[in-house]
Amino acid sequence: MVESKNQLYIGGEWVTPSTTNTIEVISPFTEEVIATVPEAAEGDVDRAVEAAQAALAGPYPQLSAEERADYLTKLSQAIGARAMELAETITAEMGSPASFSLMGQVFSATMILDGFANVTRTFPFEEHRAGALGPVLVRKESVGVSAGIVPWNVPLFEIACKLGPALAAGSPIILKPSPETPLDGYILAEILDEIGLPKGMVSLLPAGREVGEYLVRHPGIDKVTFTGSTAAGRKVGAICGEQLKRVTLELGGKSAAIILDDADLATHLPTLMPSALMNNGQACVAQTRILAPQGRYAEVVDAIAEAVKATSVGDPTDPSVLVGPLVAERQRDRVLSYIDKGTSEGAKLAVGGGRPAGLDKGWFVEPTLFVDVDNAMTIAQEEIFGPVLAVIPYSDEAEAVKIANDSDFGLSGSVWTTDVERGIDVARQVRTGTYGVNSMATIDIHQPFGGFKASGIGREFGAEGLAAFLETKTIVLPGDYQPPS
Repeated sequence: MVESKNQLYIGGEWVTPSTTNTIEVISPFTEEVIATVPEAAEGDVDRAVEAAQAALAGPYPQLSAEERADYLTKLSQAIGARAMELAETITAEMGSPASFSLMGQVFSATMILDGFANVTRTFPFEEHRAGALGPVLVRKESVGVSAGIVPWNVPLFEIACKLGPALAAGSPIILKPSPETPLDGYILAEILDEIGLPKGMVSLLPAGREVGEYLVRHPGIDKVTFTGSTAAGRKVGAICGEQLKRVTLELGGKSAAIILDDADLATHLPTLMPSALMNNGQACVAQTRILAPQGRYAEVVDAIAEAVKATSVGDPTDPSVLVGPLVAERQRDRVLSYIDKGTSEGAKLAVGGGRPAGLDKGWFVEPTLFVDVDNAMTIAQEEIFGPVLAVIPYSDEAEAVKIANDSDFGLSGSVWTTDVERGIDVARQVRTGTYGVNSMATIDIHQPFGGFKASGIGREFGAEGLAAFLETKTIVLPGDYQPPS
């Protein structure tokens, strides 16, 4: 049975859309339509911006930091109460395996909200300082009305990345979920109603790129936060630069995992591999370039090949499955085109490279391992966004760092060694926004996250993520002013 929605959540109210256009949500496992939802149009954006501007002048932005933090805590708890429903919905709409969805898609979102609640309670929204001529008061105020463009790979997680700091800062926000994954947003809207969030603070408008661009360009938007491809991020950044809008861009990655010559493969590979193939390879922080020392190259390749071969593929609702289908047919075809490019440029296929046996329906690609890869090859330079790994040899530690840095991207990365201090030294040399030493945690969702180079601008999470939704105001006070005790 196809689920059908006929309303949009605009300004905290369920309303009739401005057009009759709809989005068909297609299961990447069955290739069948599982739901239809309204497709937001420009008129819906206008209405959402109007509601947000009214909310900006309303009571919520004037709440105390403690009161705003309480809303975040309530939201986190309410999401947790419907965690299984949300996880199953995300698995159905985008193919994320059940083994990943509950923690990686849902509880990661509640952890983000909890983190922002904690930051908000202690953040210095007002600070008295000694100025050049006398005392000053430095205030952090809401940036204004925000727009959040959300990708399809971790939809609820990415909504939390944007909604959390917006609510913490008192910034009304209009969220545009991807047309591939609008269903979890409907559950979230119901939850926002349940916790009694003031009207106008949040709108959710599922739509495609054209409406997304209209939202970004809208004169009523003060701040844009975007997660997606680097190509799309460049366009968003150009619009915001032209209009002098505040912008945060979390973009692509091509992260390198450096296996040092002293690594304990039996210990380290079981920790590395989940961060290489997470979410069917559809993760911007996936460790897709694996750098191995020449002296141990064959040993590393053999061990990784065995791990990739052992990765279970199939029905994403099966808890034992680690890799499900890719989100869409176009994504499957894109990944296969990169595999063809890898073989044509001289890389050797060690594992996979096609459709898994016995899975004739669904947008599957086998977990794939390339070896004998040169870092100049396309598969080592461009983000594939699928379960495709490349093992690249290096001669010494200095060359490993050089190869890791030889990328347009700088989002994440890792190093694997029995000497943690040596690993920290390597981490200091690699130009990425987040780095792990013997850790599968490619990000820390309570600490700043973002990219160097073409991986983005700005930071999410933690105090830095909250600051991105704030403007700074300096109030110069009389020379004899004494703040109240």
